[in-house]
Amino acid sequence: MHTPVPTLPGGGWPLGESTVTRFGYGAMRLAGPGVLGPPADRDGALAVLRTAVDLGITHIDTAGAYGPRVTNRLIREALHPYPAGLRLVTKVGAVRDEQGGWPPARRPDELRRAVHENLDDLGLDALDVVNLRLGDASGPQPGSLAEPFAALVDLQRQGLIRHLGVSNATAAQVAEARSLAPIVCVQNLYNLAYRQDDELIDSLADQGIAYVPFFPLGGFTPVQSTALSAVADRLGATPISVTLAWLLRRSPNILLIPGTSSVAHLRENVAGAGLALPDEALAALEGIGRRPRPTRPAD
Repeated sequence: MHTPVPTLPGGGWPLGESTVTRFGYGAMRLAGPGVLGPPADRDGALAVLRTAVDLGITHIDTAGAYGPRVTNRLIREALHPYPAGLRLVTKVGAVRDEQGGWPPARRPDELRRAVHENLDDLGLDALDVVNLRLGDASGPQPGSLAEPFAALVDLQRQGLIRHLGVSNATAAQVAEARSLAPIVCVQNLYNLAYRQDDELIDSLADQGIAYVPFFPLGGFTPVQSTALSAVADRLGATPISVTLAWLLRRSPNILLIPGTSSVAHLRENVAGAGLALPDEALAALEGIGRRPRPTRPAD
């Protein structure tokens, strides 16, 4: 049975056996500069997490590579024991190097270690959702995910993972994952300017699978940024508010995970996502998406 969802922009969508708020929170920015090390303001980071839950958010995205192992420990300190209905979604398949890179770590032994580290740092016996991160910093890359995904399926059978998803994936990899085991979400780069997953989003919606876009303002060309700012100015809003509101309208299976290390900014994001977009604004925004695709930013 799906759990009731508090009133937040966009309402809710199923994620596994639960319904989560479509407006969620991404914890990546709680780590230090470059997503490395601890936050400069630890108390502020804890306050952001507690405020997210107080606002009714029931979907928090994180990863052991953030810090590394910083955001998961902050989440545990701020929120454990976790309130009923809160779902923590983590990601494995990449680690951090000393240069701040994100080298892949998708061998079965690396994935097993990552899952156990997530369990330890979050203080859980089983992880709600684990996404397998594919590709590299330049974006999705073709190739089979069978071996690493099978390792996660095995951990799921052991009871350490409840639900599976994929991140930074091609449509073919999404289909391959679904042929191996059920998935509940796909997490990819997608926004007004970078709409390569339009067909995938619609297909997933028909199947009841969530799509979680990251970088809502990533990869915009100067022309696209100017066009977005013009729409925002006409509405008396910020560009991020416009993009979040547009994403919620784009498809009912889209779950937002905007990140911030500021309580005030978190509240602004929640309010902004509820922005009403009149027809003329929607037409102008669709024009942004029809312009040539930008170069993908690094993850």
